[in-house]
Amino acid sequence: MKSYKLTVLSPDGEVFSGDAICVSLRGAEGDLAIMGGHIPFITTVKPGKCVVTLPDESEMEGYLETGILDVGKEDVKLLVGDKNLFNK
Repeated sequence: MKSYKLTVLSPDGEVFSGDAICVSLRGAEGDLAIMGGHIPFITTVKPGKCVVTLPDESEMEGYLETGILDVGKEDVKLLVGDKNLFNK
């Protein structure tokens, strides 16, 4: 699968920065899975589970309260309120 640069940012700084092959979470209109080559868009994030699949197919999992997802042509940015997203 095609990977892309994922940056997860909180008000306290960078939570994660690296390559990912998929980010799954709940957006404003429902559940999303962002994979390489996805069409660019921006959406708010609803409370729910967030799973990041890395190129080695391992996963990081956490819970989001709210946030903003910005999918660009070459990268994805996830702005979250909790710096401990993947440490719970």
